Formats: sequence, C-alpha cells, structure tokens
Amino acid sequence: MKSIEQYIEIINKGLSEIAYPAHPDELYAPVRYELSLGGKRIRPLLALLACEMFGADCRAALAPALGIEIFHNFTLLHDDVMDKAELRRGKPVVHKVWSENTAILSGDAMQILAYTQLLKTPDSCLREVLELFSRTAIEICEGQQFDMEFEERTDVSEEEYLNMIRLKTAVLLGCALQTGAVVARSGAEAAEKLYRFGVDIGLAFQLKDDYLDVYGDAAVFGKKIGGDILNNKKTYLLVNALKRAQGKDRDELLHWLSCTSPDAGEKIAAVTALYDRLGIRELCEQTMQSYYVSACECLDSVEVKDVECKKQLQQLAAGLMYREH
Repeated sequence: MKSIEQYIEIINKGLSEIAYPAHPDELYAPVRYELSLGGKRIRPLLALLACEMFGADCRAALAPALGIEIFHNFTLLHDDVMDKAELRRGKPVVHKVWSENTAILSGDAMQILAYTQLLKTPDSCLREVLELFSRTAIEICEGQQFDMEFEERTDVSEEEYLNMIRLKTAVLLGCALQTGAVVARSGAEAAEKLYRFGVDIGLAFQLKDDYLDVYGDAAVFGKKIGGDILNNKKTYLLVNALKRAQGKDRDELLHWLSCTSPDAGEKIAAVTALYDRLGIRELCEQTMQSYYVSACECLDSVEVKDVECKKQLQQLAAGLMYREH
C-alpha cells in the first residue's frame, strides 16, 4: 500500500515531466510557475486513491488526474486576476509577476493542456471521462458567475449560496473521485456514490474555509482572520446573518457592509460579535457536520477491493473536515 506522500510524489513527478513547447516561453513560463506554487494536490490524490480502491494501478488514472489538477490551477490563476489578488500560497500571483494579459492567455493555455492530459485516459473509458470533466468544467464557470453576481446582492439565500459553492468547489472533487473509479471500471453505482461523497466533502470543505476565516487561529490558519468580513465577501456566515438579523442587529450589519473606510479591527470585532449573537457559528458547524456525515455514509456504502485505500480516503475526509488551516 502506498502512503499519501508517495501518491503526491507520483503526482508531482507527473507534473514536472510534462513537456512544454520551447517557444513562446512567455506563454508557458507562467504555467510552470503556477503549478510550482504547490498546494495539497487533493484533487489528483482523490483520483488516484479512487482508482486503486477498486484494484487498478493508480498510474492508469494519472493522466486525467494531472489534467484535473492543471484545470484547477487554471481556475485559481483566472480567479486571482478577477479578484485582483496579489499573493497565492505566499508568493506573487502570475499577473503580478508578468501581466494581466499574460495571465489570461496562459490560463487559456492551461485549459487546453488539461484536455491534452485527459485525452491520455485509456480508450475504454475516454468518452465517459471527457463527458464528466466537460460537464464539471462548465459547472465551475457557472459557480464563478454566481459568485460574482452575489457580490452586488444582499438577498442571497442559503440555498443559492450552497449551490454556488457546490458548483465552484465541490463538483471538481466529485469529478476527481468518479474519474478514478471509472478508469478502474468500478461500475456505475460505485462511481456515482464516490461522486456524491466528493461533492458533500467539498461542501463541508468550503464551509470550513468560511468558518476558519472568522473563527480560526491566525497563527495556525496562515493568514489574518477576518479577511472575508473586511471585503464584505458573501460567505455562509454572512448570508445567514443577513437572513436572521432584525432591528438594531440588521441596521448594524448593514452599516458595516456599507462603510467605505472602516477601522479593520473594529469592523471584524463588531461583525463577529453579531455572528455570535445570531447563532451563526453554531449554524455553520451544524451544516458542516451534516455534509460530512452524509459524505461518510456514501463512502461507507461503497464496496471496494482495497480496504486500506478506502481508509485513506476516510482519513483524508476527516483531515479536510477537522483541519485548522
């Protein structure tokens, strides 16, 4: 049985061995840079674990797993441009090292490179994998569009928000797992259960991100607490605070959302106190737990050949759910 570290080594080796055209280097250097920034490699790891869980060699799913990781990093590259971000994983983002135009074009190239890897999927399941990936890719674009539209609204419902993060974040985890299962010829029912497991754990993962930005330990979280509050970012917490707040609480919340130059510490403290009064912290914890339990039930119901791989997936899910950063 391989360790998680060994799987990640296989993934990183695969990414490092991708052959790029020599020219124009200004197109491909940003791609190499973006992929060199690291990350947990969660999505390709899920694909490899799912493949081996059904008795196949994980390398059979390596090419599509790499394609999924390249696509994921493409979305981050373009997100950084749209959000006017300056850092990604502690390093300058592509559009700061080069330019916005270069970042957009190199991101476009990454999409194509992702499909180039997916085309290396075994012929017996190529069409199924491509259809799954293409559906997922357009859903991620839909999720990003919803996210942008929500910036201008104060009436986003909980259901709308959960659907947005399902599309923007969770479906790619489901896609990675289902891809590994399809390559291993797991059968439609098992592959679908793994997809649902991935989506539910993805929802719990994103909700945990929202939660940690307010209630995390800054020393462990790796960045300042309260960034989402300062930026009026629509999160599960803010959406539900807007839904629950009435009277003076609502007036105060709307004041902070409309304040153009607030004292950062004062705003974070005031909005956090509002969340506490409204029971938002507990609500987020309950919703996270609900998705985590649903994910675990899906995974538990899947019959596999390699029980140890299944245990690794269970441990990985627990790590995502109970992480502090």
